[in-house]
Amino acid sequence: MTGFWKKEAEARKKEEPKRKNQKGRIKERMEESMSDVLNVSEIFGKNVFNDAVMKDRLPKNVYKKLKKTIEDGAELDPSIADVVAHAMKDWAIERGATHYTHWFQPLTGVTAEKHDSFISAPNDGKVIMEFSGKELIKGEPDASSFPSGGLRATFEARGYTVWDCSSPAFLREDAIGVTLCIPTSFCSYKGESLDKKTPLLRSMQAVNEQALRILRLFGNTTAKRVAPSVGAEQEYFLVDREKYLQRKDLIYTGRTLFGAMPPKGQELEDHYFGAIRERIGSYMNDVNKELWKLGVPAKTQHNEVAPAQHELAPIYEGVNQAVDHNQIVMETLKKVAGRHGMACLLHEKPFAGVNGSGKHNNWSLTADDGTNLLNPGDTPHENIQFLLVLACIIKAVDVHADLLRESAADVGNAHRLGANEAPPAIISIFLGEQLEDVIDQLCSTGEATHSKKGGTLKTGVDILPDLDKDATDRNRTSPFAFTGNKFEFRMVGSSDSIASPNAVLNTIVAEAFKEAADKLEKAGDFDMAVHDLIKETLSAHRRIIFNGNGYADEWVVEAEQRGLPNIRSMVDAIPALTTDKAVKLFEEFCVFTRAELESRAEVEYENYSKAINIEARTMYDMASKSIIPAVIKYTTGLAASITAVKSACPDADVSTQTELLLETSDLLSETKTALSRLAEMTEKAAAAEGGKTQALVYHQDVVPAMAALRAPVDQLEMIVDKELWPMPSYGDLIFEV
Repeated sequence: MTGFWKKEAEARKKEEPKRKNQKGRIKERMEESMSDVLNVSEIFGKNVFNDAVMKDRLPKNVYKKLKKTIEDGAELDPSIADVVAHAMKDWAIERGATHYTHWFQPLTGVTAEKHDSFISAPNDGKVIMEFSGKELIKGEPDASSFPSGGLRATFEARGYTVWDCSSPAFLREDAIGVTLCIPTSFCSYKGESLDKKTPLLRSMQAVNEQALRILRLFGNTTAKRVAPSVGAEQEYFLVDREKYLQRKDLIYTGRTLFGAMPPKGQELEDHYFGAIRERIGSYMNDVNKELWKLGVPAKTQHNEVAPAQHELAPIYEGVNQAVDHNQIVMETLKKVAGRHGMACLLHEKPFAGVNGSGKHNNWSLTADDGTNLLNPGDTPHENIQFLLVLACIIKAVDVHADLLRESAADVGNAHRLGANEAPPAIISIFLGEQLEDVIDQLCSTGEATHSKKGGTLKTGVDILPDLDKDATDRNRTSPFAFTGNKFEFRMVGSSDSIASPNAVLNTIVAEAFKEAADKLEKAGDFDMAVHDLIKETLSAHRRIIFNGNGYADEWVVEAEQRGLPNIRSMVDAIPALTTDKAVKLFEEFCVFTRAELESRAEVEYENYSKAINIEARTMYDMASKSIIPAVIKYTTGLAASITAVKSACPDADVSTQTELLLETSDLLSETKTALSRLAEMTEKAAAAEGGKTQALVYHQDVVPAMAALRAPVDQLEMIVDKELWPMPSYGDLIFEV
C-alpha cells in the first residue's frame, strides 16, 4: 500500500466511529418515519388557523365579516378583532402554545419575530392566559434596528406590525416550544413600508383593479377579484454538518470562497433526477411532514443537477400566501437539516464549478370565478381576451425589463446570471412555436387564422401508448418563459424572497392593463379597437420575444442590436429602482413612494457592500490564519525531506521534490501578494463614501482582488498533503453527504 492510500485508509478508520454514529442516527430517523406513517390529509394544515378552523370556532357573523375582508379586500372591521383573537388563542393553547409572535419580513430578506407569552398580570398568585384584538392587530417592534435606507433615523425607534388576515396564522413547533405565528406587515411610525409584504399587498390591489377592467370589457360580470397565483420552486444544497463547521467561509458567507474542483463534478449528469439516497430521503420526509402540518402544499422533490443539490416545489397558490410559504420552506429546510446532521445551503453559488441554485417563480393571474387569464385554450389565435392579456404582459416586460432584472438582483445571484447555468442577465420572453406563429400572423397580415397543434408523440415501441404532444417545447435558457398557462420567471435567487419580483410583476402588468383599458373603454367599435391594439402592441414590443438559446454568445450581440438591456451586476441593476419611469409607475399605483424606492436602493447598496466586505475579511482570515501556515508547514517538511535524502544519498535525484518545492513556494508568494492586495482594497472600500459609491468600489476593486487570491490557493490545494490542508475539500462536501 502506497503512503497516500495508507494515509487515506487511516483517516477513514478514524472517521469510522463518526460514520457509525451517523448511520445510527439515520436509522433512528428512518424507523421513526416508518412508525409514524400518517395520512397526509389528516396532518395537512393541522397547525394552521385556516378557513375550516375559523368556520368552526368563530360566530357565524364574525366569520362572514372576516371572510369578506379576506376574499373581497374589504376593510377589516375592528369590532371583530377581540372575538378572532380569543378563538385564535384558545386554539393555539389547546395545541400547547405559550407564546405568540407577529411574524414579519423586513428588508433583511429573512423573517423577524418578537415573542410574547399569553399570560397576563398575576392575581392571587395565578395567571390568566389572555390575547386581545389589539394585540392581534398591532405590534410594536423596534424599527430603528432594521434596514430602512434612511427612512428612519437611529433615534426614531417606533415601528408597527399590522395583522395580515389574508395569510393564516400558524403554529411553529421547535425547541422553544409551540409558538403562534401571526403574519404581519411592517411599517414606520409615518406609515412608510419597511418590509417586503406591504408593497406586495399594494401591488395585488393594483393588478386586481386593472385586470377586472379587462375582464369587464369582454363581458365577464361574475368575477369579483383577480389574484396572482405563484408556485416557487426552491433549490438547495445539503452538506454534512461536521464538515460544514470546519469551513469558516460556509459559516460566515454561505458559500465556499476557496476550493479546487474534485476529479468528478456534474459532468456525467448522473445526479439529476437520480435515486434519492436514504439519508437525504429521510430528511425530505421530515421536511414534507413539517411543511404539510403548516399548510404548505409541498408537491415535488428530486435531485438537482449538481452533486448534493436538490429541489422542492409546491402547488400553486395565491401570491401572498406563496411568499409566506416560501419563507417557511427556507426556514424549515435549514431547521430540519440540523436534526439530520446536515447543513442546508441556500446561497445561490455555494460551490464554484458546479451549478448554483435558483428559485423559479411560476406566475399567473386567476379570477375568483375560475378564469385563468393566461390560459390560451385549444385555439389561441381565436382567444382574443388571452391575446390582449399576452400583449399587455409582453409590453410590460419590455418597457420595464430593467426593473424586472433588478427584482432578481442579490449578491449571490451575481455568480449565476449570465454564467451558462441560469438565465442570462438579458431579459427576454420565450413563448414557444405556437404563440410565436400566432404573433407572426398578426403582425405580418393583421389576422391570425390558425394555431399550430402539438400532434402525437410516437415512441416506436408497440407496448407504449401514443401521447398527445404539447404545441411547443420548453426553453430552460429563457429568464421569462411561457409554460402553458403561466409565466416562469427563472432569475430569482435561491436565498431571496419572492415578494419583490412578484410586486414588480404585478405592478408593471397593472400599468399595461390600465393603458389598454383606458383606450378600449372609449372605443366605439370594441372588436376593431381590440384587434388593432393587440397588433399594435405586439408589433411595438416583439423585440423582447426570443425562443432561441439564451446562453449563446450570438444572443448577446443580437440583444444589443434589438436594444435590450444587458445588466450584468447587482450594482448596475439597482439604479433601475429610482428612475423617473420607475417612480411614476409605482407612485401611480400606490405601491411605493419615491422615498420608499430611494430607501430600498440605499439598502441594496449597503447589503452589497456589507456582504462583499464579510467575504473579503473571511478570505483574509482563512488565508492568513489557516492556509498560509499549512502551506509553510508542507514546504518546511518538503525541504527537510530534500535535505535528508541528499544527506543520506548525495547522488539521489531530488529534482522532483525540488521542482515541487519551487512551485509551491512560488504559489505561496503569489498568495501572500494577493492577500496584501485584498487587504489594501478592502480598506479602501471600507473608507469610501457609502451607498452607490462604496458599492462600486467593492464591485470593481475588492471582488477582483478576491478572485486573484483564490486562484493560487486553489492550485495549492491540489499540491499540499490532504492531511495538512486545513479544511474539507469540495469532494468531501458534495460527495460525502
